[in-house]
Amino acid sequence: MSARRELVLGPSNGIVTTLTFTETSLTVRSGTTTDTPKHHSFLFSSSTNPSHSEILLHNVIAATVSGTTVEVSYLARTTKQRLHMKRTRGDVTDKDVHLATEWCTSITQLAYKGDNPSKVLKVLINPHGGPGKARKIFAQKVEPILRAAGCTLDVTLTTRSGHAIEIAQNMELTYDALVVVSGDGLIHEVMNGLAKHATPEKAFCIPIAPIPAGSGNGLSLNILGLYDGLDPCAAALNVLKGRPMKVDLFSFIQGNQKRISFMSQTIGLMADVDIETEHLRWMGDLRFVWGYLRGVVTRKTCKMELSMKVVEQDKSQMVDALYARRRSAAKGVPPALPASDITPSDDKQVNGTDSPENWVVFEKPILWMVAGKGPYVSRSLMQFPVSHPDDGLIDISVQEVVGRRFLLDGMEGAEAGRSYWFSSNRYYKASAYRAKPLTASGALMVDGEAFPFEEFQIEVLHRLGTLLSPYPYYAADFKVIDVKGTMRETT
Repeated sequence: MSARRELVLGPSNGIVTTLTFTETSLTVRSGTTTDTPKHHSFLFSSSTNPSHSEILLHNVIAATVSGTTVEVSYLARTTKQRLHMKRTRGDVTDKDVHLATEWCTSITQLAYKGDNPSKVLKVLINPHGGPGKARKIFAQKVEPILRAAGCTLDVTLTTRSGHAIEIAQNMELTYDALVVVSGDGLIHEVMNGLAKHATPEKAFCIPIAPIPAGSGNGLSLNILGLYDGLDPCAAALNVLKGRPMKVDLFSFIQGNQKRISFMSQTIGLMADVDIETEHLRWMGDLRFVWGYLRGVVTRKTCKMELSMKVVEQDKSQMVDALYARRRSAAKGVPPALPASDITPSDDKQVNGTDSPENWVVFEKPILWMVAGKGPYVSRSLMQFPVSHPDDGLIDISVQEVVGRRFLLDGMEGAEAGRSYWFSSNRYYKASAYRAKPLTASGALMVDGEAFPFEEFQIEVLHRLGTLLSPYPYYAADFKVIDVKGTMRETT
């Protein structure tokens, strides 16, 4: 269909609005008419004192006709560079309603690349997570965007710990996406609920879309990047226009317990930071900075036996692989990666006996160990800058014992991944690992949730999870090329 690219609305109170779209943008011009033609709907009218806005076509939410009134909803940047929804309304003549309808259909199809904007969504809201603003964030910022697109919403407020596990476990698999308005803790519950579903293979195919309303919001930052990762409106736009992206998950095995982990496992100082600032959730992600400074003062060491089935430990090669996969993804070339079982079996325990030459055992005292998937664990820390969504591996960062001055200096550039290059940061990519604490007390955090400080093991569940993402890779750009913090653009 040949799309009409220009639509003129009005005049209303002497104001004419001209809407023009291209393959990439929508332009909105408004001004006082000086010479309004009799048939103005698809004509350009000259105006004085015009205002002008150009919006990315990707940010167009809806274009509708009701009677003779046309309404276009879109997201625009505020002075603080956050997105907010705006609406432009105006009238056309009766005889031009069919032309306006055609214009609205054309821009909608182009803005959604032919996809259906009206999705059926299951929405989970944790009203007590993080700073406790999830319900307000959804009602004021997210819901209006989803409603404008014509989405059908099935909304549930969680009331207790484990509630989201029950909901995901018993959920009908008829939704286009599962929207989680909270922090990373509720996503952990959702993942474990899907694993308990009667048909987990199908359940894990329903994509999850996070709306940042917690303390860390690591998953949202990894999907949308540092610029938009904490913006609920940008996250709502991802619900509408993101594409399914397969991601690796992890099987966390501790004694007879098996759980799904999607983001991180932490021992040592970094785990203390998380658990000892629980009462400061009202601070948002600043609680982690405060907790880290306290941890630097105490500088407790952690003794553990860490056994890893290492695949790569050359940092430069890992960076090269990151850039290579980013270039391939941009060209639409899928990576050739191995398949993996949906759940670990008893005969696949991590015991280090299958190929001992591939296993690395780390036994020196450390300050912390963090293992996981996704570059960001919070806005202030890019922990895994060379992480891939679906490489079948887990990234492991082990911080050797260093002085307090070094730890304080290491805060500079932490959000850009500068610490990756520190020689005291031992960085590995592994297909599995086992951690055995050698002290009686300590903290173990899994996806931000506290677990017993006991021996555990991790296996990678390749491409088990599904997220909605605007890109076929993590959004974070790792540009630090040396320990001095020298930056370069990704290629």
